[in-house]
Amino acid sequence: MISNKKILFLTLYTFSLTGGIEKVCRSFSKVLQDLLTERKISDYKVLSMYDQSPDLNYVDQKSYIGFNGRRINFAIQVLTSGLHSDVIILSHVNLLIFGWLIKKLQPKKRIILFAHGIEIWEKLSKWKTNFIRKQVEIIAVSKYTALKIEEVHQLQANKITVINNCLDPFFNNPVSFEKPQELINRYHLKEENRVLFTLSRLSSDEQYKGYDHVIEALAELPEHIIYILSGKADLNEAQRIKNLIAKNHLQQRVILTCFVPDEEIEDHYLLADVFVMPSKGEGFGISFIEAAACGCRSVTGNMDGSTDAILNGALGQSVNPHDKAALKTVILDEVNSNYNKIDLQQKCLAAFVYEKYKERVRVALVN
Repeated sequence: MISNKKILFLTLYTFSLTGGIEKVCRSFSKVLQDLLTERKISDYKVLSMYDQSPDLNYVDQKSYIGFNGRRINFAIQVLTSGLHSDVIILSHVNLLIFGWLIKKLQPKKRIILFAHGIEIWEKLSKWKTNFIRKQVEIIAVSKYTALKIEEVHQLQANKITVINNCLDPFFNNPVSFEKPQELINRYHLKEENRVLFTLSRLSSDEQYKGYDHVIEALAELPEHIIYILSGKADLNEAQRIKNLIAKNHLQQRVILTCFVPDEEIEDHYLLADVFVMPSKGEGFGISFIEAAACGCRSVTGNMDGSTDAILNGALGQSVNPHDKAALKTVILDEVNSNYNKIDLQQKCLAAFVYEKYKERVRVALVN
């Protein structure tokens, strides 16, 4: 039984950023809150190093502390709470030092590390690798990440549990798949336009998402196909993208929206004919399952964890992101495909609905 277990969940960011890891942290925090309500654990705490206020839809105020960057205070509270918890879960490899310290003080504590993607695909410092091998359990968000960890860090497969990410428990799954007229008007779209859509952080430090390859492929695709590229960009990356658009004479066919507020994300998926992100660095890719929940198939890369998110082809197609000819072919195929959006949504929900994720987490914590 897990009913007597006390869980400590350590995060860097949970509510103040909107990336994939932060979405995982929010859903996992909600799982802990629900397990407490259902009396399947006796207590939990979420400690966030850089956040301040929580979203109380996901956590109880008394179970959450945000330290707003006060690292020493965070460290003291981690050690205090860790010594009174049964299971310590680290949301990121950069928090491994705290697991190591707690384990030094109380060797019987159970340490679990979330493994998302590129942060753990490469070699780590020797002490981290040794600690992970000997004393840490892993929750990997995809089969690819699990295999990569086994290969790079020489971990035994039985120390790794694969739990795919889920749709946010408050994600609004649409019941109608009509394209929103307000966005059609905003972006001056015509009836004949077909829309490719990418939603991603646009960072000069993370140039692996593949949107630059989409821009290059778009130049050789029919002119009625336009590309909406959304996400907050740093100055260097914004300039690089604009230069690439100009170089390919696509100023009238690529729309840069910058940040899209949460309340408009579903409508952008509904507007899209294809969600396109041929990345080579996705640990999983929550955007792919959000798109599918809105009846939109995806084009992903085939060199990372994206294949889990599209159910190995059931929710989209994978392609070598460096093969422009293949990317063009797959995009055209998806743009011209005729599929049942309700069926696509149901396949997505059957695999990635929050309630199933909660049960998988519960089982992992029982072991």
